[in-house]
Amino acid sequence: MTPNKIGRGFFWSLGALAIVALAGLVGWQIQRVGSGHGVAAEALTKLGGPWTLTDQTGQPRTDRSFPGKLQVMFFGYRYCPDICPTELQAIAETLDLLGADASQIQPLFISIDPQRDTPAALAEYTALFDSRILGLTGTPDQVTAMAAAFRVYHARIEAKDGGADDYLMDHSAFVYLTDRTGAVAGVVPPGTKPAELAGIIRTRLKS
Repeated sequence: MTPNKIGRGFFWSLGALAIVALAGLVGWQIQRVGSGHGVAAEALTKLGGPWTLTDQTGQPRTDRSFPGKLQVMFFGYRYCPDICPTELQAIAETLDLLGADASQIQPLFISIDPQRDTPAALAEYTALFDSRILGLTGTPDQVTAMAAAFRVYHARIEAKDGGADDYLMDHSAFVYLTDRTGAVAGVVPPGTKPAELAGIIRTRLKS
């Protein structure tokens, strides 16, 4: 059985728990940022922090590696059957909509599956969506620490009668936006349309 064939109902039921967990952190003020709603500033201060990972070229990267740029961060993994490709495609379309302003953005795809997502594998995967999306991975401890800092839920789901690499990673699917210093400035729910996300980012570029 391949990873894509594990039951998706279980995937989504656990994913719902992740949404509840992060919503509880911010008092359910996660809305479609930019539509008259937002996450309370005091809640955002609880997200993020220093991190160190390895990018898809094998180079070390940290929270200070992109000075002056807004970061669009999504946590997922290469074998994800549906939500990750959907969100990465949305981010790619958002970059296109931003036009020249996209040069001020650094989109990051952070793997929560370091066992399988090597730098080379991430380079191949992110290229399917947009060459500007930078894949990040690391040791299990590094990935766990970063996921914890951003309150990203993730859990391994084993396949019945599968091999050692035959599993899915259940995970939350929020898009994180940082300011030019790398501090979390917004949290956008999965399913946000590219046009809406581009509008949110344009507003933040002016701040």
